[in-house]
Amino acid sequence: MDDDFLDDTPASGTPSTRHALLVAALLHLMSQYTLRSAVSEGEGPCLKLAAVIERHLDALARLPDAEPVLRATCEQLRAKWVELVDSRLPSPVKRPLLARILRPGSFKGPVLAG
Repeated sequence: MDDDFLDDTPASGTPSTRHALLVAALLHLMSQYTLRSAVSEGEGPCLKLAAVIERHLDALARLPDAEPVLRATCEQLRAKWVELVDSRLPSPVKRPLLARILRPGSFKGPVLAG
C-alpha cells in the first residue's frame, strides 16, 4: 500500500489535527460512494472509490498515535470494505490447461531459414 496520503498531510500539525484530517477525508469519500451508488443506474457503486476508502481506513488504523478505539474501529470497517471490494472484482477466467496450450497462435516453432 502506498503511503502517499500520509505523506501529503501537514507534518507541522498535531496528531489530533492529522487524525481529524484523515477522518474528514474518509467521511467525504464515504458520502461520495453513497451518492454515486444511489445515482448510478444498474452499474453499482464505484469499485475504485471503495478501494480508496479501504486504503484510508488502513491508514487511520496504522497511525501509531491514534486512539485505540479509532484504530480498532478502522480495522473492523476496513475488513468490511475489503470484502465489498473483493466481491465486486471480476473473477478470473480459468481455461483448461490444454485449451491454453493449443490456442491458435500460441505455438512458436523453430524458424527455418529458407
